[in-house]
Amino acid sequence: MSAGPPGWVWHPRPDDLANSHVARLLRRAGVSDVGELRRRAAAEPEWFYPLILEDLGVEWFRPYRRLKDDSRGLPWCEWFEGGELNLVHNVLDRHLRDGWDKATAVIAEGETRPVEFLTYGELGQRVARLAGALRHLGVGAGDAVGFYLPMTTEVVVALLACLKIGAVPVPVFAGFGAEALAARLADAGARVLLTADGTRRRDKTLGLKALADSAADLAGCVEHLVVLRHLGDSISWTPRDHWWHELEATAQPVDVTMTLPASARSLVLYTSGTTGKPKGVVHTHAGVLVVTAKEVGYHLDVRPGERMLWLTDIGWMMGPWEILGVLFHRGTVVVLDGVPDYPHPGRLWELAARHRVTHLGLAPTAARVLRAHEENPRRQFHLSALRVLGSTGEPWDEETYLWYHHRVGGGSCPVINISGGTELMGCLLAPLPVAPLKATSLQGPALGMDVDVVDDAGNPVRGGVGHLVCRSPAPNMTRGFLNDPQRYLETYFSRFGEAIWDHGDWAHIDEDGQWYLSGRADDTLKIAGKRVGPGEVEAAAITHPAVREAAAVGLPDALKGMRLVLVAVPREEQPPSPELDRQVADHVAAALGSSLRPAAVVWVPALPVTRSGKILRGALRRVLAGEDPGSLASAANPEVLQAVPVLHPQDG
Repeated sequence: MSAGPPGWVWHPRPDDLANSHVARLLRRAGVSDVGELRRRAAAEPEWFYPLILEDLGVEWFRPYRRLKDDSRGLPWCEWFEGGELNLVHNVLDRHLRDGWDKATAVIAEGETRPVEFLTYGELGQRVARLAGALRHLGVGAGDAVGFYLPMTTEVVVALLACLKIGAVPVPVFAGFGAEALAARLADAGARVLLTADGTRRRDKTLGLKALADSAADLAGCVEHLVVLRHLGDSISWTPRDHWWHELEATAQPVDVTMTLPASARSLVLYTSGTTGKPKGVVHTHAGVLVVTAKEVGYHLDVRPGERMLWLTDIGWMMGPWEILGVLFHRGTVVVLDGVPDYPHPGRLWELAARHRVTHLGLAPTAARVLRAHEENPRRQFHLSALRVLGSTGEPWDEETYLWYHHRVGGGSCPVINISGGTELMGCLLAPLPVAPLKATSLQGPALGMDVDVVDDAGNPVRGGVGHLVCRSPAPNMTRGFLNDPQRYLETYFSRFGEAIWDHGDWAHIDEDGQWYLSGRADDTLKIAGKRVGPGEVEAAAITHPAVREAAAVGLPDALKGMRLVLVAVPREEQPPSPELDRQVADHVAAALGSSLRPAAVVWVPALPVTRSGKILRGALRRVLAGEDPGSLASAANPEVLQAVPVLHPQDG
């Protein structure tokens, strides 16, 4: 590891200690220490879950008889047996019942439409009408409905409309190619696909309808396309197509939200892996309700009337997570259809200021891109409403984290750096706003998660890097991969057996008990016998003044087994040169040791990333090695790989 963790950068504010959701929970539990709360929450689920269900105000149509049945082991644990509920009742209906119909529920901005607002009352009316339209098309409980949509108000309406009638949303990134979309639709058996005529990114039109047509033909199961008129461009039309606005206008509203078993399927989310068949992750109404209410409440501390903008897409779990969690707490969801630095570098900050956003979340890669514009967002755009910053997706480098903390948050907002995954619909690690933070840390386990850091034999590791694992089941864990239970077991339980969930991340815990991520285990570099996460190399590289972004990958080497290659994005003021290559390599070696000096530095105009902001290191590695990059369905900018050269053994 690099020379020790950074110091404390944030301490709880008086308001956090008195008025946050978790402060209330501590008082209810009779617990004064947040460490004790974390320990008891992980060790005593029979105490913890009834406690938070009461504290959060989760409403059941029928109370559960038994909290959990783990007789089949951790992978197949069932929760809230006998209980009946519906997500929509908890995130919408009860607020309308209690008189909050005039409160703002959704704000949406994009490159093609004026700003749109929906109150809770308007959201309820549109959800009821779209639910009726879906029923008219033959959609019923348990039926999969594909989403191939830009981030608009309709995404929120559609998510709740499906859940209201027991249908199962299958959100897919808008912009996936036809084959990638078709594979997901076919796997889920979606008979209805919700799409749009198109959308725009950096003023370039992306024709979603044409791609949706091709995908529907390839999938072979889609009977109806419901098309949102978003751009107003001319599009092809077939007998299976329906205009969204016409269906809504003529539908018989569904006024009664369906009562469902706690274990009823709520979402099928496809992981953003870059190779192999997509994995359809199955979630339940109770699991998603509990985890989103818990995390957006206790960890992000969203309160009624507050506004969250998380830079995401509905195809990434953070999209449904944000929508459902914020609405549960009677907040406002702010969605952006577009990119954060177009049509001008301050687009995101301008939006956050205009809508008085209180909670802002983005991935570290997005922060590095925005930081390159060298603005002081809080000063230039008056981000005075910001109270909490969020992040997820990958490890932070310290310099960008501190920029985010100071320049965006003014040093007064905690960075709630969370980490989990699609398969959890939530977090393994997440800070709480009643405890101090060190730069780049995740502070500790998310409430209710029995996590640990272990070595290859499954023994706890302290003071070094190990595997991030979970030792006990949780309600939000996936009920397996759709149509592929064996692959689910192989993915999470092949290393340590079925008693331990192996998450696939490297992590470490410092001397003060602060937790850190070190990257994905499958991205780990082993150079001259030393194992290191790519994030550590990248963090060292971007402290060089000529490097704006970096990705570290390993290529085969006859002598060392693996050689380290640094793929870097330059700052504009210093063009790449062999001399600069040497300087950057020396800089990394000075920080991490001579054995980790990059064998080659490759300069590119941009790094390939997923739409959730994760660097596609596997694709980079394969292109550098002269191989096919693999599936790029999850890539936001696959074209940048064309600038990546093939490295031969003698290069570097």
